[in-house]
Amino acid sequence: MADSVVLTVGTRKGLFLLRSNKQRDRWDVSGPFLTGNDLTHATIDPRDGALYATANDAWFGNRIAVSPDFGKTWREDPSAPRFAEDAGRSVERLWRIEPGRDSEPGVIYCGVDPGCLFRSGDGGQTWVEDTALNNHPTRTGWFPGAGGLIVHSIVLDPADGDRMWVAISAAGVFRTDDGGASWQAMNKGLKNIGAKYDSNIEVYSEVGQCVHHLVASAAPGRLYAQTHWGTYRSDDGAASWTEITEGLPSDFGMQMATHPHNADVAYVLPLQGAEFRGPPEGKLRVYRTSDAGKTWEAMTKGLPQEDAFMGSYREGMTADNLDSAGIYFGTNTGQLYASADEGDTWRRITSDLPPISSVSAAVL
Repeated sequence: MADSVVLTVGTRKGLFLLRSNKQRDRWDVSGPFLTGNDLTHATIDPRDGALYATANDAWFGNRIAVSPDFGKTWREDPSAPRFAEDAGRSVERLWRIEPGRDSEPGVIYCGVDPGCLFRSGDGGQTWVEDTALNNHPTRTGWFPGAGGLIVHSIVLDPADGDRMWVAISAAGVFRTDDGGASWQAMNKGLKNIGAKYDSNIEVYSEVGQCVHHLVASAAPGRLYAQTHWGTYRSDDGAASWTEITEGLPSDFGMQMATHPHNADVAYVLPLQGAEFRGPPEGKLRVYRTSDAGKTWEAMTKGLPQEDAFMGSYREGMTADNLDSAGIYFGTNTGQLYASADEGDTWRRITSDLPPISSVSAAVL
């Protein structure tokens, strides 16, 4: 099917694939695949169409699952990121899986709990840890959030093969400019969540920020961050951050996405707060900015506006790259919503999936 859109949906009970044409008016669902596995993230590698998933199994452990044919078959040879036996730490859970650039065939990155990063150069068959990040000198100031101490966001600079960013909950944003040989904390302007509850903690500290999601925009150097305490934008590659929370109904949320062609457009799905992770006022609203966070508009058409108490997970929102961008998000009660008109209107395309952990989009 030419110009088809494929959604890769990771859930607490396996993987689902949804396919549509470029009109995105009808969706075919296949799956579940990898049944019984808790999938934190799944995505399609745009370089060769391979499907990757971080599969976590309480009985049989964690593994990187790879399919070259959209779930028909699965490669059994790939290993999972592991520390050396004498490292004194273990991989508790696999989180983000991120294919490398076009110039890096076979390169895959994986973020894990406890707040560490691994790299594979052979499509996930073997892994090497990034010791510069994993043993960062600020690590004593990192602490786990409700989901653990996790590398959950991995952003590659498409123009600079040595530059990338990660976000760690709860440690903040880090950037490397030398291919992972060294990392710098990039949290200037981000609030340390600990200071919200303890006056002895500095609001603007080097590390300790509970960043929930980090995404790149269509403009070089512009990033957006959704955190435990505010929404932010950076225009200088994370060297500094500007808060853009004003106009949103809360300062808390998990999901964020950016427009593939317009760097001024971004989307968030606010939640009431850490103590009750449901939509404010029981209204499921996606907020869109068209001016880089100066103002926000609630996008509600097609979304329930009363008695909506579902939650959402950090990897559960994405955009496709068609001219009229499709925006998608999933909930922890199994609903998957889609907009084919950049958020103006929404349609529920599934309603009975397991809790949705991640949604990724690919145009094939």
